[in-house]
Amino acid sequence: MGISDLDLPTGVVAHSQGDVQRQAEALADRVASALRSAVELDGLASLVVSGGRSPVPFLEALSRRELDWSRVQVSLADERWVPADHPESNEGLVRRHLLQDRAADARLISLYHPAESLEMAADKADEAVAALKRPVDVVVLGMGEDGHTASLFPGNPGLSAALDDTCERACVAMRAPSEPSARISMTYPLLASARTQCLFIQGPGKLEAMARVLHATPLEMPIRAFLHSPLEIYWCP
Repeated sequence: MGISDLDLPTGVVAHSQGDVQRQAEALADRVASALRSAVELDGLASLVVSGGRSPVPFLEALSRRELDWSRVQVSLADERWVPADHPESNEGLVRRHLLQDRAADARLISLYHPAESLEMAADKADEAVAALKRPVDVVVLGMGEDGHTASLFPGNPGLSAALDDTCERACVAMRAPSEPSARISMTYPLLASARTQCLFIQGPGKLEAMARVLHATPLEMPIRAFLHSPLEIYWCP
């Protein structure tokens, strides 16, 4: 079974690549093209990426693309509430694998901020993200096999509010089922308003999860809320 075998909602475009590197290069080409167009049109582009191990080849491929990176803002769909030098930090991952080579001149807008509580840290992230160009030009999401995306995890008390179209916050406090559990996540209205929206998934486990997502509600599997135009799914076995 491949991504093309799924009965995806109308308007969702699926791309299938033969391996991880081809997926990374194809997605990097798409993202760089969208950023380039935004810079030419507006003089500034905004990019929101996801953390974790899967996007590393994509981030490295994107860092080699030629465009005016000094006019690109980069932020994260979610962050673990740990400093950038922590091995689990998404910001640290982006600094190591994206903000290098040609992309070294991009401006990073951090979600992590020291605070007395996770909720106060989310407030600081919300304030910081106010500087992010909106609507965001490009969002690149990932998906867990439980259907979470960013740090919008099933079962969180604040999930319904974070998925609500009328949510006025850009960032909220969330808890993950794995450590580090304290997370900060961008909300659905901010992520889903992006001009270009991409989702990358790898392997049969993620494909099987996507098949389940199609029959789930957003509260059960939050990525379901994003399965509409203009989402583009990039999948490889």
